[in-house]
Amino acid sequence: METKKQEDGAVAPPEVARHRNLSFGWRVIVIAITVIVTTLAVNQLFNAGFLVGHTWLDNEYQYALFGLLVPIVFLIFPATSKSSRDHVPWYDILFALVTFGLLVFFFMNAAEIVDNGWEMGAPDHIVTLGMILWLLVLEGTRRAGGTALFVIVVIISLYPLYADVMPGPISGLGSTLADTTAYHVLSAESMLGIPMQALANLVIGFLIFGVALTQTGGGKFFIDLAFAALGHVRGGPAKVAIFSSGLMGSMSGSVISNVITTGVMTIPAMRKTGFRPSYAAGVEACASTGGVLMPPIMGSTAFIMAVFLNIPYITIAVAAIIPSVLYYLALFIQIDAYAARNNMPGLPRDQLPKLGETFRKGWHFIAVFVLLIVMLVYLKQEVLAPFYATALLIVINQLFSSNRWGMKEFWEFLLATGKLLAEIAGILVGVGLIVGALSITGMAGTLVNDLIFMAGGNILVLLLMGALTSFIMGIGMTVTAAYIFLAIVLAPALVQGGLDPMSVHLFILYWGMVSFITPPVALGAFAAASIASANPMRTGFEAMRLGSIIYFVPFFFVLDPAFIFRGELSQTAILFVSAVAGVILVASSLQGYLIWIGNLHRHPILGWPIRALILIGGLALATPGGSALIPYSNLELALFALITAGSAAAVAFMIERRAKATAVI
Repeated sequence: METKKQEDGAVAPPEVARHRNLSFGWRVIVIAITVIVTTLAVNQLFNAGFLVGHTWLDNEYQYALFGLLVPIVFLIFPATSKSSRDHVPWYDILFALVTFGLLVFFFMNAAEIVDNGWEMGAPDHIVTLGMILWLLVLEGTRRAGGTALFVIVVIISLYPLYADVMPGPISGLGSTLADTTAYHVLSAESMLGIPMQALANLVIGFLIFGVALTQTGGGKFFIDLAFAALGHVRGGPAKVAIFSSGLMGSMSGSVISNVITTGVMTIPAMRKTGFRPSYAAGVEACASTGGVLMPPIMGSTAFIMAVFLNIPYITIAVAAIIPSVLYYLALFIQIDAYAARNNMPGLPRDQLPKLGETFRKGWHFIAVFVLLIVMLVYLKQEVLAPFYATALLIVINQLFSSNRWGMKEFWEFLLATGKLLAEIAGILVGVGLIVGALSITGMAGTLVNDLIFMAGGNILVLLLMGALTSFIMGIGMTVTAAYIFLAIVLAPALVQGGLDPMSVHLFILYWGMVSFITPPVALGAFAAASIASANPMRTGFEAMRLGSIIYFVPFFFVLDPAFIFRGELSQTAILFVSAVAGVILVASSLQGYLIWIGNLHRHPILGWPIRALILIGGLALATPGGSALIPYSNLELALFALITAGSAAAVAFMIERRAKATAVI
């Protein structure tokens, strides 16, 4: 498949160049820093002993990564959209040098910071240097994460200065500017808190692996594999989008980059077989959003969740299997129903890659994923697994692949890795300020009690409040920032209400992702709309309908943690089978076509009631019963679903049969 096709009317996405076009000298600097950062990570995580006779403290290692990566942000991200993208201005060089110098100073004094407890009261000159670093970090966060995240981080990072004068539910312990600065810069709870710890100890290896996979052609392989396997079936191009965008999204962890990467191929192919522009864009937006929630990688937020919960990352990945399967099943069924109802064929086989040829060219990507999963699941080496997988991928690529790298490609890999690491570091260090502010003020604990009081002790009300809050926070922040804020403020209230901690944290993550496909913001849908030349708001509503199961699935696993393998396997199996049947009914009702039944909207008057009853029955069948919030048993819910959805499906079948008989006559 060609990367871009103009003859079918599709429009390639606008080229939004966020990065500068660095000159040769600056590229060499970024590449050198990338090599140093990778070496430091390998030394620390493998206990390699490169630095003979010296064991680094945790804050030394984090200051080193901080000092190497964050200064690059000023080199690769222009200050404004109007700034020059062809050269690095003097003030950005100054920002980078000052940031680097300050962090060299804190790195050199890391042991003294710990020994003297400076985070609770530092000397005046340390505070002054800390204020400068604080300002530079805020500017780095603005460039790497955007203005919305910057504004939120500024307001919350300054919160300790005015927390004591805020009204009841959001009041906290006040601090002076000096104490707040020391805590932010020197403690293990703010800039060097959970986000940076996750980057230093877990995320960095998977980021390097993701870049290597992309640079060696992994993205193209998965897209070609999807086209070869599914491109010819009914609604094939849309089903390809589900498969390819799901895999790419799991690797990249970014909805927007996933939409732009895979959408330039899937959206034109969908339009070519008859899908409306807004529908095609909605499919791609939903597929890309779900990729971030799908194992085995799930983006950086899942690794931060592992640090919060103090559990192995693979436990989170396993817990996410059934919810992600249900999400993609609902998307698949809706696409199949839409294609069946509108008689949409797939693409001709002669226009598609050959399955055998695709496997022959890309078998090594499968082999690398097998190694990664074996190391994650069986060997429990989640920290080291991505490094081994990256090494194996590069070795196989050089020995057997037709896409083997020369020196140019190798330098491009290092440059792309450096840019990604710098961007993530700039965001996570800024997000750490949110953690620090909530920690020093003690607001998290008081807000938990206030939320429980406001909900009147009703867990369902608290869940609904949590869903709404997560959705709103997901609009203004990155998913990672929204998750961290809610994990500190909201999750403890839900856990104190008796809910399973893993369920609660996944609930927050899912609802934080909802904003990517829900108007009025729907950034994922809007990015896809630009490729399809579709109306952005209409695309948002299409994506909202296609991805509607994402609004219900989080409630399923909160109501019964067996949904995420937190219970008996027999209960998990029962819930899964029931949920699959329910999701098929829900998805079919939304598109007006049910397999083995046919068109549900054949009758002009009874069509809507039939679809409504099937929708209600499907939700009842998928919802786990027997909990305090759902007093009915699974059997009672299944009987209710049989009465509602079954009777409606029977009526639809008779109407469809009569219509076909009339057409024959």
